Order: sequence, then structure tokens, then C-alpha cells
Amino acid sequence: MTGSTPETPALLTPLTVRGVTLPNRLVVAPMCQYSVSDGLVGDYHLVHLGRFALGGFGLVLVEATAVTPQGRISHGDVGLWSDGHVPGLARVADFLRAHGAVAGIQLAHAGAKASSQRPWEGGAAVTAGNARPGEQPWPTVSASAVPAGPGWPVPHELTVAELGEVRDAFVAATRRALAAGFDVVEVHAAHGYLLHQFLSPLSNRRTDGYGGSREARMRFPLEVVAAVRAEWPEDRPLFVRVSAVDGSDGGITLEDTVALAAELRARGVDVVDVSGGGLGGWQHPLGYGYQVPFAARLRAGADVATMAVGLIVDPRQAEAVVAGGLADLVAVAREAQDDPNFAVHAARELTGRYDAYPVQAGPRLGRRGEFLGTLGPWTGPGPVQVAERAR
Repeated sequence: MTGSTPETPALLTPLTVRGVTLPNRLVVAPMCQYSVSDGLVGDYHLVHLGRFALGGFGLVLVEATAVTPQGRISHGDVGLWSDGHVPGLARVADFLRAHGAVAGIQLAHAGAKASSQRPWEGGAAVTAGNARPGEQPWPTVSASAVPAGPGWPVPHELTVAELGEVRDAFVAATRRALAAGFDVVEVHAAHGYLLHQFLSPLSNRRTDGYGGSREARMRFPLEVVAAVRAEWPEDRPLFVRVSAVDGSDGGITLEDTVALAAELRARGVDVVDVSGGGLGGWQHPLGYGYQVPFAARLRAGADVATMAVGLIVDPRQAEAVVAGGLADLVAVAREAQDDPNFAVHAARELTGRYDAYPVQAGPRLGRRGEFLGTLGPWTGPGPVQVAERAR
């Protein structure tokens, strides 16, 4: 890891993890777009994700990518359950790499939260009554027969044999992620999806070796992670996203997640991506950077690199996270959607320079900035404002 200097803020320093070097500490978090058919990525995702590479982010993570058709959140989810999904994702990974970003992908199974509407359709469980033409609901699965919420169907409790099939699907998707050219894989074990459903006592009521105690509830997620690590090349980083806490009493506690992070590290996980919630609502205080303390606690308690996420909206805020040793990486999601150039804007704000911009824009913007400095701020109200010549 390269430290910051007076000339280089910590946020803009590179980070080497195994054989991969991220050019800075800013990451685009996985954001589902619900915008594909049959899991196949096309032009929309090339443009959507490619703009973040042009915007200067060090790592761009493709959204939650289903490892089985049954594991999709919605009919619009990206998939990697078939070799036919590889070419579209390879096109995205190639573009990201060509424009300076590290290409990553998140692998996921939605479990009981699968077969849902797209958010703009309401986000409820798909039923025969609300389904789009040709998009019927499908049976869901989980750790236990516990619905995702009121009005949701009761999922099938996975048998031990079926757990092996899900694990193998994660491994096969990992193999395809490598074929597509990704440098980072992240396993999704947060936000109330299948692996989180095993971790949380709110959704895991099993009485076999995969439920009950903290250790038993961790067993299946850790088996999946170990299998993915064994398939993923030794020189490439493995991330895992976790929910540090559940949203309701009786759920996962922060101490549970510290213990999980230590077990993940022991199985070869390089970075723990620390989010929160997804089961049982949310009862914790909300505010800017509200999940940063979770990342700091896991970093200190489990001696593992962490990524902070959650209402990080300002470059100075992100710099404080990294410079203060609270997390090793900072992920932004909605802020990146609002400003795809957040990373180059951060570099400009923290250094006063334009050299983080693509070469097609940086020099011109730098000269423009110098000229604007001679004009002073625009004061309005009219559309034309000409500076007086210096006498």
C-alpha cells in the first residue's frame, strides 16, 4: 500500500491487493439496473459502467450478477449462469481496463428476495396478477421457509444437497468471471439475499449443521467463499460484501460480523465491503457516512482490509475515511449515478489539478480553469459578463 504525501491525498494513492493495483481508493459500488433480458449485458451496461472508468474511479464493480436463473432479484438482472453471458461482460471489462479502472463483478443469489418486481414497478413479489407479459414468478429458496416479508411467498428450505448445487453455481460463475476478464470478484453476502439469509437468525431457523449457533449460521456462506477462493486465481483479489448489522432486534450484531470477517480473512478474502441492513428494516441512526464506523470496527477487530460505503457524498469526507485509517477503500453508489465524474472531481478538489482527467479533457479543462480564474466568479443575472481589461 502506498501512503499519502502532502502532494498526494490518501484517497488518490494506489492500493495493491495480491497482483492487482487499484490506481486510487474510490470504488463504484455494485448497483442493480434491472435493465437486461435473460441476464445478457448489452450497450446500456457498457455506457453505464464505462462512464465511471472515464470518470476516474479506481475500481468499478458490476452489479449483483445472478449465479442461477432462480437467484435473480428480478427478470431484469444480469446473469453469469451460462457461457453465453461471458461475451457481453467481457466487452464491459475490456472497456473498463482500457480506460484505467480495475474491472470487478459481484456474484449473488437473491434467495427468498428473488422473483421481485423492478423497483420502479413497486419492488414487490411478482405474482400472476402483477407480472409483465412473459415474466411470470418463479419458486424461491432460502435457508429456511421464512418469507422475505409480508405478502411474499414462503421459500423452499434448501436441502444439504441443494446447498452443494448453489455452491457449485457460485464456482461456475467465478470461472466465467475469469473468462470475461475481471480482476476482482465480490461475493454478495449482504442486504438480505441468500448468503445473508443463512447468516441472520431472523431468517435462518434451521436445526441441522447450517443453523442455530453463530458458527453454524456462518457455515454455508464460508463454504461458498472458500470454494470461490479456490477457483479464483491466487493473484487476484476476492472481496465479500456483508451487512454489519440487521435492521431489527434479534438479528446480526456487529460482534457477529467481526467474527465473520475474521473467518473470511482466514479463507483468503482480501477486502470486506461493509454495508448494512436488508432484513427487518433499519433502526440505526442515519446520516452522512453512517456505516463508516462499521468498516472501522471490522478493520480493527478482524485485521482485514475494509471498504466503507453509505452516504459518502463529498471528496473531503472520503479523504477523511482513508487518511484516518477507518477503511482502505471508499465505495459510492447513488453519488456516482448523480456524478459519474465524482472521482476526477475529487482529485481536482483535493489537489487543485486536472491531471486525473482523461487526456482528452484534462489539459483543456486545466487551461479553461486558469482562464476562468482571471475572470472571477460569474455574478449574473444576465447571460453575458465580460471582465474589464487590466490597465
